[in-house]
Amino acid sequence: MTKSPASIPRPLVRTNQWFIFLSVTATWLTGQAWILLLPLIAGLLGMFFNFNPVMRFAAIFLKKKPSEYIPEDKDQQQFNQLIAITLLATGFIGYTLNWTVLAVAATAMVAAASFIAILGFCVGCFIRFRWQQYRYQKTQNQ
Repeated sequence: MTKSPASIPRPLVRTNQWFIFLSVTATWLTGQAWILLLPLIAGLLGMFFNFNPVMRFAAIFLKKKPSEYIPEDKDQQQFNQLIAITLLATGFIGYTLNWTVLAVAATAMVAAASFIAILGFCVGCFIRFRWQQYRYQKTQNQ
């Protein structure tokens, strides 16, 4: 018996992407770096405890069964979330240490990636695909 790959309904992934984008935007508009902790903590909880409060809250509003939505690969989303966590943490640390260039660069990257994903192109997916291709080519050349 084969087990189907774990997936996450697309509306939950989109909600998380909007939450990240809006949190970064709110940080820029208000100058309050602590706002970055909201998606950062949600992402860390999702990575380590399989409980993302943003997605869990959004799941309440699903009108259909989760399996009836377009699925997003859970492993891919974990990879994307790792990138987001890294950039959000870097941005928060940058703001805390008054390293404005680092903070703005890191938060701009995560905001851009989340917004581009909302529009339909997954930057993290592209990075992961290219990494997998590189590893495959490396094994073929040995």
